[in-house]
Amino acid sequence: MVVKLQRPILVGGLGLSFSLWMLESWHDSIVQVGEFGLLSALAVGGGLWLFQKNRPKDSLEQLDGMVVDRTTVESAIAKTETVINQLAQEAENHTALETLREQVAQLLLELDRQDIKVAVTGGKFVGKSTLIKVLKENVETRNLVSLEETAPLFRETGDNSDAAVLAEVAKSDFVLFLTNGDLTDSEFQTLQQLKAGNQPTILVFNKQDQYLADESASILLSLKQRMLLNVVATAASPIPIKVRKHEADGSVQEWMEQPAPNIKQLRGQLGELVQQGQRLVWLTTMRKAGLLKAEAKNCLNGTRRDRATPIIEQYQWIAAAAAFANPVPALDILATAAINAQMVMDLGNIYQQKFSLEQAQTVAGTMGSLMLKLGLVELSTNAISTVLKSNVVTFVAGGVVQGVSAAYLTRVAGLSLVEYFQQQEIAIDSGTGLNLENLRQTLQKVFGQNQQIGFLQGFVKQSVKRLLPEAQPVKVVGVKEAVG
Repeated sequence: MVVKLQRPILVGGLGLSFSLWMLESWHDSIVQVGEFGLLSALAVGGGLWLFQKNRPKDSLEQLDGMVVDRTTVESAIAKTETVINQLAQEAENHTALETLREQVAQLLLELDRQDIKVAVTGGKFVGKSTLIKVLKENVETRNLVSLEETAPLFRETGDNSDAAVLAEVAKSDFVLFLTNGDLTDSEFQTLQQLKAGNQPTILVFNKQDQYLADESASILLSLKQRMLLNVVATAASPIPIKVRKHEADGSVQEWMEQPAPNIKQLRGQLGELVQQGQRLVWLTTMRKAGLLKAEAKNCLNGTRRDRATPIIEQYQWIAAAAAFANPVPALDILATAAINAQMVMDLGNIYQQKFSLEQAQTVAGTMGSLMLKLGLVELSTNAISTVLKSNVVTFVAGGVVQGVSAAYLTRVAGLSLVEYFQQQEIAIDSGTGLNLENLRQTLQKVFGQNQQIGFLQGFVKQSVKRLLPEAQPVKVVGVKEAVG
């Protein structure tokens, strides 16, 4: 019978697990080729074609995709220093300053570090301690490689322990992530985080000896195809095997024998890593510089937000008073309010975004237009009207709806600008280039955060108290339907 191989992917997928196991066995077995041998050969060919097409990157290839050199790292450290210096300029007594400066100084020393720090991580009972012990006894370059075991992941303690472990892992040069079978969803998500963070990683399938040969090959293949990571199989502490010896006199002796650890492939990869030690150190230093910069920027943004909040509140009440005194159709509130342009300028000064009056008016008009297109003006005005209808005395004061709406939308605009500015690089000299898509997303996000029922109830009461000091307390009813 002649078989036409028109779908090599299908054939490869069906036969690959078996063929890989067969390939591993060829060095100590003789393959008999018959009718079944022909199909096996086809499976091997199709399987290898598929596997090579999607072959995971090994350790060195992972590094090739992460372009980094000393100059790039020094530039990243300098940018981190810029943020820290800006924090010192705006909040010279900030409690985090001393620590931040010590850490950035340490980064410069890290550039010339010689030893490679390898984090050995994974869930419970995957063999981390045993693997480290075996590697320390068998890796020729152990003096240049520091193997550090992390606390177990996925302990379900509810104390954010996984985040703490991953924060420690991020400080290492390389990661050995251990699993003892196919990946759980938690393991998969964690590995995705490591990939996203440019953390060089080897996925170690440990305890492979606890499976039959074909099962082990199938799991190994699944890991490689699913993660497209460098995956190696090990048995750091193989299960003892029973040995039976038949004596000449017919007697039989039996005993348990401990096989040697199977770490040859992993040991070779660690040896290759040592040759790339300098690049690993630079990559780690760059990653640390990025994390430190983010920490410093959070401190700076916190300081700036403390200064921005009173400004937003000031302008929201100015806008409320102006709209209350001179009621206009609700949809024209933002378009006609020059108040927002001045708020844009004041907030821009805090965040190093220098706007002229004309530019600020353009930004305010752009935000008003976006709010109209997104339906935020109508949604907020309807919700506020529903709240105010619960109090007849308040509602008949015609400018109250416009006043409260103006205050609310000015607040949303101000908070959106703060959120948008916080995403920008530090010390930008000009604020002329707005990213409208980012601004649109920010507006939607901030509006959602400030549309919560509890907040809206409190805001309306506070606004009415300012606009109508003598008015009866507002009873809030029907808000859920209005904002839902």
